[in-house]
Amino acid sequence: MLRTPNFSRSIIRRLSSNGFNFALNDTQREYQELARKFAREDVMPIAAQYDRSGEFPWPVFKKAWSLGLTTSVIPESLGGLGLNTFDDCLITEELAYGCAGVQLTIFGAKLGQLPVIISGNESQQKKYLGRLLEEPLTTAYAVTEPGAGSDVSGVKTSAVKKGDEWILNGQKQWITNGGVANWYYVLARTDPDPKAPTGKAFTGFIVERDWPGVTPGKKEINMGQRASNTASITFEDVRVPKENVLMGEGAGFKVSMMFFDKSRPHVAAAAVGLAQRCLDEASKYATERKTFGVPIAGHQAVAFMLADMAIGIEPARLAWMKSAWLADNGINNTYMASIAKCLAGDVANKCASDAVQIFGGNGFNSEYPVEKLMRDAKIFQIYEGTAQIQRIVVSRHIIKEAMSNK
Repeated sequence: MLRTPNFSRSIIRRLSSNGFNFALNDTQREYQELARKFAREDVMPIAAQYDRSGEFPWPVFKKAWSLGLTTSVIPESLGGLGLNTFDDCLITEELAYGCAGVQLTIFGAKLGQLPVIISGNESQQKKYLGRLLEEPLTTAYAVTEPGAGSDVSGVKTSAVKKGDEWILNGQKQWITNGGVANWYYVLARTDPDPKAPTGKAFTGFIVERDWPGVTPGKKEINMGQRASNTASITFEDVRVPKENVLMGEGAGFKVSMMFFDKSRPHVAAAAVGLAQRCLDEASKYATERKTFGVPIAGHQAVAFMLADMAIGIEPARLAWMKSAWLADNGINNTYMASIAKCLAGDVANKCASDAVQIFGGNGFNSEYPVEKLMRDAKIFQIYEGTAQIQRIVVSRHIIKEAMSNK
């Protein structure tokens, strides 16, 4: 399997002094190995089962929780591992190698955590993040709606202030962990004026699932990543106390955008993990399957397909690494995160398609792993902002830079 090479400590020290460093330190390798072992031993054997049943993989989730994988980004001061974006993306790539759907159930637990980590006050963090450390619970990031996906500014869910509470009404759709979450991060419009600036019109709230008026919908039956729970959520006159507002009234859009800068590197890393699995499965099969008296890997047509898969995976991995590194060093990574997410999603889909092609008729059959990989790959070009939205973000950055340099 292609991976960042393990260098000796002396080489790492020498490389570090030269600026760029492609070596993982000892701690990072430990996290990577932990996730890799978990993916191979606990995730891969049950991946097909949960893909068929569509059930939420609670036994695997609870094992991940016991290892700290579902709470890895919670600050150390609260009892979490306090991993930065880069280190946690190492875990994400390994888990997605085992099963992108199971990986999403684990990373999905962090989707609601991230806004609270980014913008929550001490009381909010202790109450809601602390709860996740006490028992294997999960959260959800409830922003997408029937009429508002990549266009976050189109959110219609509203919240009206009444005394010390907010009254929340609306519906969210395609929410990861929506049917199993203990609490949600919810984005709602709090300024009814349609001309209000987007940056001030929305507010982020922490909403508990068991509050009156909160109704999760049925699990959606998706094409791929079926182990993940996707559901709609309806909010009817939900009373949200003022202390559950994140960062203050009108700060919701800012919080949501800051979230994407943290989450998109993870999506890219997951796509790379799936793409790497496609290459490994295809290359193994190509050395075993024979035609015309030789393994099909000996035919240039197949060998070049394998080469092209690797040629896509390596830069996609470097892209998520750079976008995560920027985030961890306090440098705006919106541009690079969009590049990483878009590139990795496209690469994952091409690798999955090519893997199915290399498997031939077997690739079209559910008894072989690449059929599932192809179904799982598609969503990487859709969720967390479509591939087209990422190209809009990247092109706007390019044009802005060109205009400023005139």
